[in-house]
Amino acid sequence: MRALLYRSRIESSRVEFKSTWDARASRGTAAQVLRTICAFGNDIQNLNGGYIVIGVAEEGGQAVLPPSGLNADEVTAAQQWIRGNCNRIVPAYQPYLSPETVDGRDLLVVWAPGGDTRPYQAPETLDRNSERFYYIRQGADTVRAEGEMLRTLIQLTARIPHDDRRALNVPLEQVSVLLVRRHLQGVGSLLQDEPDGLQLLRQMRLTVPVNAHEAPRNVALLMFSDEPERWFPGARVEYAAFPQGPGGDLIHEHVFTGAIPQQVRSCLQFLRGIIRTRIEKTRIRPETNNLAAYPMDAVEEAVVNAVYHRSYDGEYEPVKVYSYPDRMQIVSYPGPVPGIEPHHFLPGNRVPPAPARNRRIGEFLKELRLAEGRGTGIGKIHNAMRANGSPPAVFEFNADRTYFSVTLPIHPGV
Repeated sequence: MRALLYRSRIESSRVEFKSTWDARASRGTAAQVLRTICAFGNDIQNLNGGYIVIGVAEEGGQAVLPPSGLNADEVTAAQQWIRGNCNRIVPAYQPYLSPETVDGRDLLVVWAPGGDTRPYQAPETLDRNSERFYYIRQGADTVRAEGEMLRTLIQLTARIPHDDRRALNVPLEQVSVLLVRRHLQGVGSLLQDEPDGLQLLRQMRLTVPVNAHEAPRNVALLMFSDEPERWFPGARVEYAAFPQGPGGDLIHEHVFTGAIPQQVRSCLQFLRGIIRTRIEKTRIRPETNNLAAYPMDAVEEAVVNAVYHRSYDGEYEPVKVYSYPDRMQIVSYPGPVPGIEPHHFLPGNRVPPAPARNRRIGEFLKELRLAEGRGTGIGKIHNAMRANGSPPAVFEFNADRTYFSVTLPIHPGV
């Protein structure tokens, strides 16, 4: 709950605060909530929807705390109204509702994940014959999808991101409830207290009902199984060092497997242990400068982004980390999604909004604080290289977008 209020692990565009609840006015709070639920369900950026927190005011983009809260009758009335009126969203869509208490005040949290049957339409007002429109999130606002945005939304119809699809041929037992509980414990979620393993997987939307049984979603196998490579070829990270250069005979190799968080953590721990550093003392200051061959902030961001943004749909190569005498290179497959161009990766530029390839993987990595908010990673790499006194990072991909490469030049003085 604190992560929502402070938006510490969730992009601001995915959280909306409402200070009060009013279902009487045709264009009041309730109508706004319904449109925003529709927009989060449409999930045009593939960020897995978002959250509406009712009972908290917003000022200057920040939650006003302590919250104003709702009374018990308002919490009950809001839940009943949302359940009933979400039937006016077409096709059918229902969010998840969770009454919460913060600083002794009652709130209602509405979680509206990306839907499986988008695009959705919602009425503009609460009038019985109100016209329906497609709504999306544009920054921190809910707006009608029109023009190019509407065309993009229509193109996403029935295209569920691969990590959120169901794995029909894999038994649910392959998902480790133990790994799920460890994840929840690590992020401080109260869900870890749920005694029923199956119910826990359901509450986390890691399963999908299929006829008389339930199947795991792909993200459940990638994040919470011991051997995701059984179902997703290439779902690993490989490291190769060439101390004599690309043409040399000497190669040192390491492979990092297991669930995605384990791969990332093991790889980063290994890299921390081998990256050279130098302590530089100055005459004019008592402090020392710690210079690294490669700043760890840049390395972490490049590795995590490679794992997050690669494709797990098909037989792709693993994420590769190459170490040469003068540089480190992190390569993932395939390249960026359309709409992202080489100039967006230059210092001072920003990667524009584009539908993410994996909407659930990114969400879990952000919960673990392994990934930053959307669109900040490239700037963080540039900043880390500059602060370390290193040459600028180089971002590359080919015209066919078959790969994406991040090259970190070594610090010349280390």
